[in-house]
Amino acid sequence: MENYRKCRTEERPSVCPFPGLPPDTPEVRVKDGSKIRNLLRFALSRMEPGPSAAQDEGRASPEGQQETQGRPLCGQVVFTATGNGVSKAITCAEIVKRRVKGLHQLTRLLYATAVEVWEPLEPAAGLDSLTGSRNVPAIWILLSREPPDCSQPGYQAPGRYDALWAEAASREQRAGHKRKRGGGGGGGRGRGLGRQTFSVKDRAAGQTARPHEHAGSLRTGQMPTSHPH
Repeated sequence: MENYRKCRTEERPSVCPFPGLPPDTPEVRVKDGSKIRNLLRFALSRMEPGPSAAQDEGRASPEGQQETQGRPLCGQVVFTATGNGVSKAITCAEIVKRRVKGLHQLTRLLYATAVEVWEPLEPAAGLDSLTGSRNVPAIWILLSREPPDCSQPGYQAPGRYDALWAEAASREQRAGHKRKRGGGGGGGRGRGLGRQTFSVKDRAAGQTARPHEHAGSLRTGQMPTSHPH
């Protein structure tokens, strides 16, 4: 492949794994470079009444707020992502569940197909373009006000992980109190005798002082005495 360069990567569209959804259900496609604030602003504007979602998540124009007020609220919202955007889609879904209480979650994990197109570095060399496909991990998350089939795999009931959120918040609060209590300027490490060094002249003469006698003389203020070997 040293004679080729990757020209582009295209993801083949995948079918939503949640059949029977209303046609006005918003589908939020999360990319690796998407901003969470913009994603939440759109999702919350379709799930929460009034302009509170837009005001909390960022600035919005008055025209956008008027459209949100006149639009009927949705009972479901779908987040989907592939590759590096999977973790960001999970984050968005968790934030929406904390903002809008009582949402049921249904998760599907699958693979999407990404097509890579490679072009030759020198078109005059007579080489053809190459096309390859690979599977990338994908996630689909459905948040619904109405309970779906609870026997389906990947179902999470509302408030199932609220205790974990509360426990994590209490741990962070306790850690903050400990940092405040221990934030004063405490004493540093005490200075010891340090590493003992001897001159080349003393070593050549064989008159190196013994370490314990050297330490005692430093404490009493006397010069260390040397003993011939």
